Amino acid sequence: MIKIVRTDSNNQDFIALVEQLDAYLKITDGNEHEFYNQFNGIDTLHHVVVIYNNNKAIACGAFKKFNTDTVEIKRMFVSPPKRQSGIGKIVLKELETWASKEGYNFCILETGKRQTEAVQFYKKCNYKSIPKYGQYKNMDNSLCFEKKLMSNEESL
Repeated sequence: MIKIVRTDSNNQDFIALVEQLDAYLKITDGNEHEFYNQFNGIDTLHHVVVIYNNNKAIACGAFKKFNTDTVEIKRMFVSPPKRQSGIGKIVLKELETWASKEGYNFCILETGKRQTEAVQFYKKCNYKSIPKYGQYKNMDNSLCFEKKLMSNEESL
């Protein structure tokens, strides 16, 4: 049975999933891992989603405020055995719904070119390519995306 939990970055299951994510990214990011890792701290994330299957944490994601209108999606991860099962879409949809209810109109995110599964996933979820922002502007490996969120009125 799938269970969706909204929490924060103190959640121990979220921390454990992020450790798995970081181990994966250390391999795929190669010598750029330390640069990216400095922007992926989880100590102040107040909007975290953890997905459980039969009481086992299998996926997570989070968002943080980027500006008054926009949140940045962070720390998306689905455990390898559960990939391609639709769990990632559940996490992302929950984050988008939560951000919309908090009054935000856009989600942005950064992923690496080497994370080809993530790039395809975000495109399938209607994220559009945008110019690189902030700390990612000069990073050749970075790809940035944006999605306009439906307002509460539009979703009725």
